[in-house]
Amino acid sequence: MERGRVTMDRNADAPWSKFDPEVYVDNNYRTPLEVDLLIVRLMRDYFTRCFEGVLPRSARGIDVGAGANLYPALSMLPWCEKLLLLEYAHPNVEYLEKQIAPAGYDIAWDPFWDELRKVPAYAAVEPRGRVGEVVRVERGNLFDLEGGDRRWSLGTMFFVADSMSEAPEEFHRGVRCFMNALGGGAPFAAAFMKESVGYRVGEHDYPAYRVNEETVRLSLEPFTAELEIHDLHHSVRPGHEGMLLALGRRNSAIAAP
Repeated sequence: MERGRVTMDRNADAPWSKFDPEVYVDNNYRTPLEVDLLIVRLMRDYFTRCFEGVLPRSARGIDVGAGANLYPALSMLPWCEKLLLLEYAHPNVEYLEKQIAPAGYDIAWDPFWDELRKVPAYAAVEPRGRVGEVVRVERGNLFDLEGGDRRWSLGTMFFVADSMSEAPEEFHRGVRCFMNALGGGAPFAAAFMKESVGYRVGEHDYPAYRVNEETVRLSLEPFTAELEIHDLHHSVRPGHEGMLLALGRRNSAIAAP
């Protein structure tokens, strides 16, 4: 539910039941964009550093608001004994369930794995078999993580908190819910569309909250023991000014609701 002026402004108002994952993949990933390949490389290298010397496949990972995007999950694959794709929109849930079926995921995701497997930890993994073994899909809202169970030792959230609502309180709540689902020291990657005014998928418009590097940094810093933000000056469509990728580790504090 990631990547326009729109009429709705809150998450509950958006037409998620009409989201078209095939159109979304065709528009954004079927022909890999250099910015996405760059993001994949940055995540790959960061997670590799974080897990250096750690037993492979020992983490419990989560991709929050997975949508029709498999590369965040692939980036976590070598490190996870279990990996949850949490997604709210029914069409995206169905899409993701097809991707983890025994037939294997769509060849559209092969170029992203080709970038990942340039590092030995990834090259040692047979991705389609591993996805079928460790990944499961669950329908749920980002806000379902409000309780902060803190059980995940690795996490990603791509174009979610900023791409579901125009309301600032929902953006900040979304970031808080994601971060409070992670255990202390957990590495994470979170991506945001910079200064997005909303986006269209097929025949339907979806809302966004306009963020910049400062907004993202201020929203994440209370939760992080380390944080780096990459301002990627790549536009993939009209209505935004680039992408922001945040990489870091969760601190040990529990943030207030």
